[in-house]
Amino acid sequence: MDLMKDAGTRQIETGVPGLSMIKGDIPSHQLAALYEPMIGFTVQGTKILSIGERSTDLEGPSYYVLPMHVPATASVHPDRYGRPYMSLGLKLNQNVLQRLLRDIPENLLPTASGHFAACEMDIEFMEAWLRLLRLLKTPRDIPALAPAYEREILYRVLTGPQGWYLRQFGLQESNLSKIPQIVNWVRINFMRPIDIGELASKAGMAINTFHRQFKRATGLSPIQFQKQLRLLEARNLIAFEGYPVASAAYHVGYQSPSQFNREYSRFFGSSPARDTENIRRIESTRN
Repeated sequence: MDLMKDAGTRQIETGVPGLSMIKGDIPSHQLAALYEPMIGFTVQGTKILSIGERSTDLEGPSYYVLPMHVPATASVHPDRYGRPYMSLGLKLNQNVLQRLLRDIPENLLPTASGHFAACEMDIEFMEAWLRLLRLLKTPRDIPALAPAYEREILYRVLTGPQGWYLRQFGLQESNLSKIPQIVNWVRINFMRPIDIGELASKAGMAINTFHRQFKRATGLSPIQFQKQLRLLEARNLIAFEGYPVASAAYHVGYQSPSQFNREYSRFFGSSPARDTENIRRIESTRN
């Protein structure tokens, strides 16, 4: 696609606010990350995204919705004709979402959504993405037209298969809408021990309700969420900032280096030393 000719294996932010692009053979260590709230559009190829114990094939052309920050691992693959993986991402703007929800008639919104999944794109939805992407050729039009195209994309998500799920995060009175503030707290305080009762109190829920809603929203328990944040941060410290393994473990909140090694190996599939050595080797060959 000519409109994505500037994309490469490192995500780039475009001139359209909130719109990013990426393509090619992206190394899996780069795809293990804390993902931002977004709508993703797999243009071609396939992304296999793993959140908790659930892996989902996102085969293009399709879209998916991540309504909140969530740690995940992934791999990408060319399409059946060998053409490279290509995707776009549009950051979720809560203000736009809430204004749009006030304007959409109730009968147009779905009353239920399935699990996180790749959603088929109809021609109208695809054209909305293309209109947004074409603005890169006419930057003078971005301030006036990008908000309208962003609103259209959100509208089509809200009235599509994942619409009910996304809507819950935009309704201030719903239980799911309270989880992002807890996630933000955990993101800031992930090195501290977690008290589930304290988190439930912050969310205004009973402990059992909070635990259920948190896992429903993120695919992870609060403890699993914290653990994966710690492991992702430790990986960066060892691979890119020169921390010894034990020092990185203590820095992110582990009390036992042996427990850290076990959990790291289980999550990333290799020991911290071997994994980060491989990351540095891969990065040394990239532009």
